[in-house]
Formats: sequence, C-alpha cells, structure tokens
Amino acid sequence: MRALVFLSRSLRQHSVAKPNPFQPSSLISICKENLLPPNSNQWIYQTRRTLILEPSFSKFVKLHRLADSDSGILEVSLDRPEAKNAIGKEMLRGFQHTLEAIGRDSSANVMLLRSSVPRVFCAGADLKTLCLPTIAVIEGAALGGGLEMALSCDLRICGEDAILGLPETGLAIIPGAGGTQRLPRLIGKAKAKELIFTGRKVGGKDAMSIGLVNYCVPAGEAHLKALEIARDINDKGPIAIRMAKKAISDGLEVNMKPALALEEDCYEQTLNTKDRLEGLAAFAEKRKPRYTGE
Repeated sequence: MRALVFLSRSLRQHSVAKPNPFQPSSLISICKENLLPPNSNQWIYQTRRTLILEPSFSKFVKLHRLADSDSGILEVSLDRPEAKNAIGKEMLRGFQHTLEAIGRDSSANVMLLRSSVPRVFCAGADLKTLCLPTIAVIEGAALGGGLEMALSCDLRICGEDAILGLPETGLAIIPGAGGTQRLPRLIGKAKAKELIFTGRKVGGKDAMSIGLVNYCVPAGEAHLKALEIARDINDKGPIAIRMAKKAISDGLEVNMKPALALEEDCYEQTLNTKDRLEGLAAFAEKRKPRYTGE
C-alpha cells in the first residue's frame, strides 16, 4: 500500500510489524459448519468466511457487517473525534490491519468507508489494493489526506455541504499520498493542476460537476445513497464484480492491446463458475439469482 508508506513516513513511523490478520484477540473466524479454536492453523472455511471484529483492530477504526441480505456489505467507520479523524500511528495501524482482513474475507462484496465524526470525513490511506468495490461516504470536510483516501476508493458519494480539496501547496508541500496521480486520472490534467496549484476547495455540487464525485445528495443523505449503490452491487456476481474492477483498474495502466488481453483473461475467469450457471438458470426461470461467489 504505497500511500500507507507515505503516511507512515510523515508520522516518523519507519517500520510497523506485519500484523497477523487472524490474531485471536482481535479477530474471530467462524465456519459455517465448524468453529475452529483460535490457535488453529486451519482457519479455513468449507464455504465462505465471515469476519467479526472483537472489539476492533483499533479503537479508532470500526468494522461492521450489515445483516441478512446485506451481509456482503462491510462498513469501515473512522472514529477519532478529538482529532477530526487525523491519522496517527494507532489509527493508521488499525486501518491497515482492517484492510488486510477485509482482503482475506471471501464473503465481502462491497466496502463503505465513512466517518463517525460529524462534519468531517477522514485522512489518507490506499484502498486501491482491495479487490472488492469501495465507496467513500463524504459528509463535511475531506481535505488533504482525507480527499486522497476518497480518491483511492472506486466511487465517491458526498453531501451538498461537503468541502473537498488538496491544500498542501499552501503549506509548501504537495499531496503525497496519491493526490497528484489519482486526481488528474479522475478529473483531467488541467483541472487537477488548477486545484492542486491553487489549493482551492470545492463544494459538493461543484465536485460532482467536474467528476470528482459520482453523486452529490442533500446533506446527511450520503450514507443512504451509498447503501443503495452498495446493495445494487451486492446483488451481482461477486467474482464478476472483482474481475470487472481488476480489468478496469489494471487496464487503465497499460496500452490498449495488453488491456484487451487483460480483459479477455478476466472474462475467462468468470466462465467456469457456479455463479455463471446460476445466473443463466435464474434468467431462464425469471427469478432473482442466488450468487455464492463460487
């Protein structure tokens, strides 16, 4: 996670011990048929894995799985109100551990990133490394590292009162957690240069008009809109969604010929799956498909 490296360096944290994503004190893995002891080396599901954080990887980072038909949707909430969600060492470490755990969870289909702190979003990290779709829920300020975190998500939903910007040049530095690279890829080189050179902040409606966010909704309703989109994604074939993300994200990094070859490879990985057969059967029987990620 390149952006995490930059953030760690800015915090003078030169090295962080590699976490154990199955550490018994913070993570319980439950098998659909068998409950394995926490010290077991065979924490393997016969079907699909489910994560339960107990209590959390960090007191500042909360992971919550929605229930019932929304169980494929995970919510990561940042909760450090006294510092307006500024990322310190513990928060950074907890966030990294959380992302690693989600990346290992085959039952996770969509991730929402939100703030538990009113009128503020959050500050910096890299979500591009996750293979499942990620949605940033922005209410209030997303400045500097906060906007860089939102840029690393696949989709961004904001409230009308959101304030977004990269003001680093006003402090005689540049955005150093992906801002100078992700922003121009998203909104174009000229507009990105303007925002970064001037440090200008934009409101929610302007952010949508330049393509910085996917949707701008009335203040306080960003989470509801994000949930609506997440549920729509959650109904689709999980393998297909992950392959689509890989084809789009990795394909944009290369020329057209290797990009098309990548697309073909991703397409082929969806062909021999149980989900594909289930999709065909559901279509023929005129019913909603029941995908399992297999």
